[in-house]
Amino acid sequence: MPHTPAPALTDADLAELERLLERIPAPAEPLDVMMLDGFLCGVLLQPRAVPEAHWWRHVVDVDGRAIPLGFPDERLRALVRRRHAELDAAIRERQWFDPWVFELEDEEDPLQAVMPWVAGFATAMEFFPALMRSDSPEIAEPLAVLYRSFDPEDLEDADQLLELIEELEPPADLAEAVEALVNSVLLLADVTRPQPSTRPRPAPVTRPRRLPRGGHRS
Repeated sequence: MPHTPAPALTDADLAELERLLERIPAPAEPLDVMMLDGFLCGVLLQPRAVPEAHWWRHVVDVDGRAIPLGFPDERLRALVRRRHAELDAAIRERQWFDPWVFELEDEEDPLQAVMPWVAGFATAMEFFPALMRSDSPEIAEPLAVLYRSFDPEDLEDADQLLELIEELEPPADLAEAVEALVNSVLLLADVTRPQPSTRPRPAPVTRPRRLPRGGHRS
């Protein structure tokens, strides 16, 4: 039976999701929408499905601390589940998806624009490390493409990644950086979520969603 596509979040949904994340009371430190997007991809790329109860707690607090009892999170959960399902379908079918990234400011490095997304992905790798423990050589290059957004000093214990990163050409613009991000996710899926037959890598069919600056909780 074919899977029913998850309804993509609209701009209004995305704005509502951002507001709901910002309402989570301190001392909790919820992911912002860019980090959330990368985090969900990291969760979905694990070799074994991660139960929602395990990954949800890091959405509402990056360190997994409990939020106050009685905090109304039903609508927040519904929106995050929709994005999770949308990304799951894209990864499963090896289809293009639109990552949530900021618009570039004047003369800004495209890698800096996608870094919060990658930080969310890295957060998933920290708490769910099965992908990083893979002995497949096929994961090294896509991981290098993703992690090149970080300062090399933050990767001092990852000599192999640093060597690969040094060989990579920087993206010419944001569209190229986003395309590399999506392709890396799908290449990782080929390792951790293999398909019975190889399908051609899809080309971008839509422009990546660019989030306006401002209003994001750091």
